[in-house]
Amino acid sequence: MKIVINGIHANLRFSAAHMIPEHESCGCIHGHSYIVDVKVEGKRSGKHGFVADFKDVKAVVRELCSRFDHKLLIPLRSPLINFSSTSGNIKFEIGGKEYSIPEEDCCLLDLESSSAEELSRYFASTLFKELVRKYDISSVEVCVNEGIGQGAIYTISR
Repeated sequence: MKIVINGIHANLRFSAAHMIPEHESCGCIHGHSYIVDVKVEGKRSGKHGFVADFKDVKAVVRELCSRFDHKLLIPLRSPLINFSSTSGNIKFEIGGKEYSIPEEDCCLLDLESSSAEELSRYFASTLFKELVRKYDISSVEVCVNEGIGQGAIYTISR
C-alpha cells in the first residue's frame, strides 16, 4: 500500500537560493520556490491500519522545509567551493569569485551539490530514517520541484 502527499496542496514548500558552481546559467546565486511531493510505501499496521500517519510524514518534511526556507543552500562537500570559514560569516570562493554571507542566512548541507537531485535524496533519506522507527515502511519517494512541473525524484527502499 502507498500513501501520496501532494506538496502544493499540503503546503510542503520552501523558498531558497543556491548556485550550481561552474554551470553556465545556474552558476550565479539564484532562487526557487520549491515544492516537495512525497510517496510512502509499506504495510498497513497499528490500530488504525496506516502505512504512515499523514501528520507524521508532513511534520518531518515541514521541519526540513522550515530549515531551508529563505536561506542560501550551501553544499559543504562540493569540490568546486573553497571554504575559508564556516562559522560567523560563511566565506568561500568559487572560480575566482569570493563570497561572505552571514551564517544565519545560510543552510550548510553535508552534500556535494544543492541541485534538486541532491535535495530530493536528502529529503527522502531523512524521511525514511524517521518513518522506519515507527512504521513498517518499504520505500520513500520524494520529488523536490524547483517550480511547477520541474523536479527531481529520489527513492530509497529497504
